[in-house]
Amino acid sequence: MVTAVLGVAAAALGMVLTPGPNMMYLVSRTVAQGRRAGLLSLAGVAAGFAVYLAAATAGIAAVFAVVPGLYFTIKLAGAAYLLYLAWRTLRPGGLSLFTPTELPIDRPARLFTMGMVTNLLNPKIAIMYMALIPQFIDPARGRLWLQSLGLGAVQISVALTVNGLIVLSAAGLARFFTSRPTWLRAQRYVVGTALGSIAVLVATDRARPMPA
Repeated sequence: MVTAVLGVAAAALGMVLTPGPNMMYLVSRTVAQGRRAGLLSLAGVAAGFAVYLAAATAGIAAVFAVVPGLYFTIKLAGAAYLLYLAWRTLRPGGLSLFTPTELPIDRPARLFTMGMVTNLLNPKIAIMYMALIPQFIDPARGRLWLQSLGLGAVQISVALTVNGLIVLSAAGLARFFTSRPTWLRAQRYVVGTALGSIAVLVATDRARPMPA
Protein backbone atom coordinates (compact mmCIF):
# COMPACT_ATOMS: atom_id res chain seq x y z
CA MET A 1 0.00 0.00 0.00
CA VAL A 2 2.93 2.33 0.69
CA THR A 3 4.10 1.86 -2.90
CA ALA A 4 0.65 2.76 -4.20
CA VAL A 5 0.48 5.90 -2.04
CA LEU A 6 3.94 7.04 -3.14
CA GLY A 7 3.13 6.29 -6.77
CA VAL A 8 -0.08 8.31 -6.72
CA ALA A 9 1.62 11.14 -4.80
CA ALA A 10 4.44 11.32 -7.36
CA ALA A 11 2.01 11.29 -10.28
CA ALA A 12 -0.16 13.96 -8.63
CA LEU A 13 2.87 16.16 -7.96
CA GLY A 14 4.05 15.87 -11.55
CA MET A 15 0.61 16.77 -12.89
CA VAL A 16 -0.01 19.73 -10.60
CA LEU A 17 3.42 21.24 -11.34
CA THR A 18 2.78 21.05 -15.08
CA PRO A 19 0.82 24.07 -16.36
CA GLY A 20 -2.78 23.27 -17.13
CA PRO A 21 -6.31 24.74 -16.93
CA ASN A 22 -6.40 24.75 -13.11
CA MET A 23 -3.11 26.59 -12.73
CA MET A 24 -3.98 29.09 -15.47
CA TYR A 25 -7.34 29.91 -13.91
CA LEU A 26 -6.05 30.18 -10.35
CA VAL A 27 -3.10 32.38 -11.27
CA SER A 28 -5.06 34.68 -13.58
CA ARG A 29 -7.85 35.15 -11.04
CA THR A 30 -5.41 35.73 -8.16
CA VAL A 31 -3.35 38.26 -10.12
CA ALA A 32 -6.47 40.11 -11.28
CA GLN A 33 -8.54 40.02 -8.10
CA GLY A 34 -6.30 39.11 -5.18
CA ARG A 35 -5.51 36.17 -2.93
CA ARG A 36 -9.02 35.91 -1.49
CA ALA A 37 -10.42 35.40 -4.99
CA GLY A 38 -7.70 32.85 -5.70
CA LEU A 39 -8.48 30.90 -2.54
CA LEU A 40 -12.21 30.94 -3.29
CA SER A 41 -11.44 29.63 -6.76
CA LEU A 42 -9.23 26.97 -5.19
CA ALA A 43 -12.18 25.92 -3.02
CA GLY A 44 -14.10 25.34 -6.24
CA VAL A 45 -11.21 23.30 -7.61
CA ALA A 46 -11.36 21.21 -4.42
CA ALA A 47 -15.08 20.62 -5.01
CA GLY A 48 -14.24 19.42 -8.53
CA PHE A 49 -11.77 16.95 -7.06
CA ALA A 50 -14.48 15.74 -4.68
CA VAL A 51 -16.80 15.07 -7.64
CA TYR A 52 -14.10 13.05 -9.40
CA LEU A 53 -13.33 11.15 -6.20
CA ALA A 54 -17.00 10.33 -5.64
CA ALA A 55 -17.34 9.15 -9.25
CA ALA A 56 -14.21 7.01 -9.01
CA THR A 57 -15.32 5.51 -5.70
CA ALA A 58 -18.72 4.70 -7.21
CA GLY A 59 -16.96 2.80 -9.98
CA ILE A 60 -17.64 5.06 -12.94
CA ALA A 61 -14.32 3.93 -14.42
CA ALA A 62 -16.03 0.59 -14.99
CA VAL A 63 -18.48 2.35 -17.30
CA PHE A 64 -15.62 3.67 -19.41
CA ALA A 65 -14.03 0.23 -19.42
CA VAL A 66 -17.24 -1.22 -20.86
CA VAL A 67 -17.77 1.69 -23.28
CA PRO A 68 -14.19 2.67 -24.27
CA GLY A 69 -15.43 4.89 -27.10
CA LEU A 70 -16.90 7.30 -24.55
CA TYR A 71 -13.61 7.46 -22.66
CA PHE A 72 -11.58 8.14 -25.80
CA THR A 73 -14.03 10.82 -26.95
CA ILE A 74 -13.65 12.65 -23.64
CA LYS A 75 -9.88 12.21 -23.79
CA LEU A 76 -9.61 13.66 -27.31
CA ALA A 77 -11.85 16.58 -26.37
CA GLY A 78 -9.55 17.29 -23.44
CA ALA A 79 -6.49 17.13 -25.68
CA ALA A 80 -8.11 19.59 -28.07
CA TYR A 81 -8.80 21.96 -25.18
CA LEU A 82 -5.16 21.82 -24.06
CA LEU A 83 -4.03 22.53 -27.64
CA TYR A 84 -6.31 25.56 -27.69
CA LEU A 85 -4.75 26.83 -24.46
CA ALA A 86 -1.28 26.22 -25.91
CA TRP A 87 -2.18 28.20 -29.04
CA ARG A 88 -3.53 31.09 -26.97
CA THR A 89 -0.28 31.18 -25.02
CA LEU A 90 2.15 30.84 -27.94
CA ARG A 91 0.41 32.96 -30.58
CA PRO A 92 1.88 36.40 -31.33
CA GLY A 93 0.70 38.72 -28.61
CA GLY A 94 -0.29 35.83 -26.36
CA LEU A 95 -0.38 36.48 -22.63
CA SER A 96 1.98 34.96 -20.11
CA LEU A 97 0.57 33.04 -17.17
CA PHE A 98 1.67 35.88 -14.88
CA THR A 99 0.76 38.86 -17.07
CA PRO A 100 -1.53 41.21 -15.11
CA THR A 101 -4.82 41.41 -17.03
CA GLU A 102 -8.04 43.33 -16.56
CA LEU A 103 -10.72 40.81 -15.64
CA PRO A 104 -14.24 41.55 -14.42
CA ILE A 105 -14.61 41.27 -10.65
CA ASP A 106 -16.42 38.01 -9.97
CA ARG A 107 -18.56 37.36 -6.93
CA PRO A 108 -17.59 34.58 -4.50
CA ALA A 109 -20.22 32.17 -5.83
CA ARG A 110 -18.97 32.58 -9.40
CA LEU A 111 -15.33 32.22 -8.33
CA PHE A 112 -16.20 28.94 -6.62
CA THR A 113 -18.29 27.68 -9.54
CA MET A 114 -15.71 28.55 -12.18
CA GLY A 115 -12.98 26.86 -10.15
CA MET A 116 -15.06 23.69 -9.96
CA VAL A 117 -16.04 23.73 -13.65
CA THR A 118 -12.45 24.37 -14.75
CA ASN A 119 -11.32 21.36 -12.75
CA LEU A 120 -14.13 19.13 -14.00
CA LEU A 121 -13.16 19.96 -17.60
CA ASN A 122 -9.46 19.34 -16.94
CA PRO A 123 -8.40 16.29 -19.00
CA LYS A 124 -5.35 15.68 -16.81
CA ILE A 125 -7.56 15.08 -13.78
CA ALA A 126 -9.97 12.88 -15.72
CA ILE A 127 -7.11 10.64 -16.83
CA MET A 128 -5.71 10.57 -13.29
CA TYR A 129 -8.97 9.20 -11.85
CA MET A 130 -10.17 7.05 -14.72
CA ALA A 131 -6.94 5.41 -15.85
CA LEU A 132 -4.02 6.07 -13.50
CA ILE A 133 -5.27 5.67 -9.92
CA PRO A 134 -7.12 2.39 -10.70
CA GLN A 135 -3.77 0.87 -11.72
CA PHE A 136 -2.58 1.21 -8.10
CA ILE A 137 -5.62 -0.59 -6.69
CA ASP A 138 -5.06 -4.22 -5.71
CA PRO A 139 -8.13 -6.47 -5.25
CA ALA A 140 -6.09 -8.60 -2.85
CA ARG A 141 -5.92 -5.71 -0.39
CA GLY A 142 -9.64 -5.62 0.27
CA ARG A 143 -12.43 -3.21 -0.59
CA LEU A 144 -11.80 -1.50 -3.91
CA TRP A 145 -13.90 1.57 -3.10
CA LEU A 146 -11.95 2.16 0.11
CA GLN A 147 -8.61 1.95 -1.72
CA SER A 148 -9.93 4.33 -4.38
CA LEU A 149 -11.08 6.75 -1.69
CA GLY A 150 -7.71 6.67 0.08
CA LEU A 151 -5.59 7.10 -3.05
CA GLY A 152 -7.88 9.86 -4.28
CA ALA A 153 -7.42 11.64 -0.96
CA VAL A 154 -3.65 11.47 -1.48
CA GLN A 155 -3.98 13.08 -4.92
CA ILE A 156 -6.25 15.81 -3.60
CA SER A 157 -3.92 16.59 -0.68
CA VAL A 158 -0.94 17.01 -2.99
CA ALA A 159 -2.85 19.06 -5.57
CA LEU A 160 -4.44 21.43 -3.06
CA THR A 161 -1.17 21.99 -1.20
CA VAL A 162 0.73 22.91 -4.36
CA ASN A 163 -2.12 24.96 -5.81
CA GLY A 164 -2.50 26.78 -2.51
CA LEU A 165 1.18 27.73 -2.56
CA ILE A 166 0.77 28.92 -6.16
CA VAL A 167 -2.16 31.14 -5.18
CA LEU A 168 -0.28 32.61 -2.23
CA SER A 169 2.79 33.40 -4.35
CA ALA A 170 1.06 34.39 -7.62
CA ALA A 171 1.10 38.15 -6.97
CA GLY A 172 4.81 38.14 -6.13
CA LEU A 173 5.64 36.02 -9.17
CA ALA A 174 3.60 38.35 -11.38
CA ARG A 175 5.61 41.36 -10.16
CA PHE A 176 8.86 39.44 -10.69
CA PHE A 177 8.07 38.43 -14.26
CA THR A 178 6.49 41.76 -15.22
CA SER A 179 9.68 43.59 -14.28
CA ARG A 180 11.70 41.18 -16.45
CA PRO A 181 10.20 41.09 -19.98
CA THR A 182 12.67 38.48 -21.24
CA TRP A 183 11.76 36.12 -18.42
CA LEU A 184 8.07 36.80 -19.07
CA ARG A 185 8.42 35.76 -22.72
CA ALA A 186 10.43 32.70 -21.76
CA GLN A 187 7.80 31.69 -19.22
CA ARG A 188 5.09 32.05 -21.88
CA TYR A 189 6.96 29.78 -24.29
CA VAL A 190 7.65 27.20 -21.58
CA VAL A 191 3.99 27.10 -20.54
CA GLY A 192 2.72 26.99 -24.12
CA THR A 193 5.12 24.21 -25.06
CA ALA A 194 4.20 22.23 -21.94
CA LEU A 195 0.49 22.53 -22.71
CA GLY A 196 1.02 21.42 -26.30
CA SER A 197 3.19 18.49 -25.22
CA ILE A 198 0.60 17.35 -22.67
CA ALA A 199 -2.11 17.58 -25.33
CA VAL A 200 -0.13 15.29 -27.61
CA LEU A 201 0.56 12.85 -24.76
CA VAL A 202 -3.11 12.80 -23.76
CA ALA A 203 -4.23 12.20 -27.35
CA THR A 204 -1.70 9.42 -28.01
CA ASP A 205 -1.75 7.74 -24.60
CA ARG A 206 -2.91 4.14 -24.94
CA ALA A 207 -3.85 3.69 -21.30
CA ARG A 208 -7.35 2.34 -20.94
CA PRO A 209 -9.85 3.00 -18.16
CA MET A 210 -9.73 0.37 -15.46
CA PRO A 211 -12.58 -0.43 -13.09
CA ALA A 212 -11.86 0.63 -9.51
